[in-house]
Amino acid sequence: MKFFFHYPETSGLEGDILDPGSPGDIAAEAERAGFEGFALTDHPIPGARWLTSGGHQSFDPFVGLAFAAAATERLRLLTHLTVAPYRNPFILAKAAATLDKLSGGRFVLGLGAGYQKSEFFALGVDMEERNALFDEVLDTLPLHWSGEAFSYTGRHFDARNVIALPRPVQNPIPIWIGGNSRLSRRRVAERAQGWMPMSGPPSLSTTARTVAIGSTAELGEMIGGVLEQAAANDRTEPLTFLYSYHEIKDPALDADRHREAIAELERIGVTDLMITCFTREPAATVDFIRGFGETYVS
Repeated sequence: MKFFFHYPETSGLEGDILDPGSPGDIAAEAERAGFEGFALTDHPIPGARWLTSGGHQSFDPFVGLAFAAAATERLRLLTHLTVAPYRNPFILAKAAATLDKLSGGRFVLGLGAGYQKSEFFALGVDMEERNALFDEVLDTLPLHWSGEAFSYTGRHFDARNVIALPRPVQNPIPIWIGGNSRLSRRRVAERAQGWMPMSGPPSLSTTARTVAIGSTAELGEMIGGVLEQAAANDRTEPLTFLYSYHEIKDPALDADRHREAIAELERIGVTDLMITCFTREPAATVDFIRGFGETYVS
């Protein structure tokens, strides 16, 4: 099992987003502890009611991950996740290619369809078009990253004989898709490199407008379904299945129970786990990372 560390999120209006520590320092600590990757989320302009009722502050993930990239050598860098319909696909592709180039091929583009109506309104994006716009992003990313001239007409743009350089280091940059819906899983099976199922209570699934996953067994069935669909599409490359496991509050407590839970998740097909903590000061964040590394990674 490989582990990603999600930078701790500062909820609400109280406190500062940097309270858990500098992303560069925290990413470097995660690398030393043996984590596979480091992740940041994406909420460019969230609703005030959401933020004051449990939502969290956020960096621009591409800027934040570039900061983390400069402080590390091996750590993979993941957007967990970027909302694909929010951005012109070429602006998104350029940011991804730039980060991959500057990090030496360590970037993973995590994408989702989005769910916050207020954010869609604020960004001038029709939420009813989000799935069509998502598919346009998936169409155009490989064209942009190819370094070859191409043309593509979308719903709101017309690219005529355009070309983008530099090419990213990876070919392609891995795309991991989030969300539990049948459509999300189908996209993974057809043309992504990974799936990021959303964990949490039914209320979270309602808020995020996605299907709830009720049990580990149900998650295993969904993973099996994605693999079957991928095989039916004649895809032979291995797929990543990144699941968020937020049960560990203190790495020193109940380690055997958590090891058993992690082993069960690995047995059903999960390949990577997203780990985070809910710290509000750098020393506590570092203690958590070091304790996790010593207990579960070493």
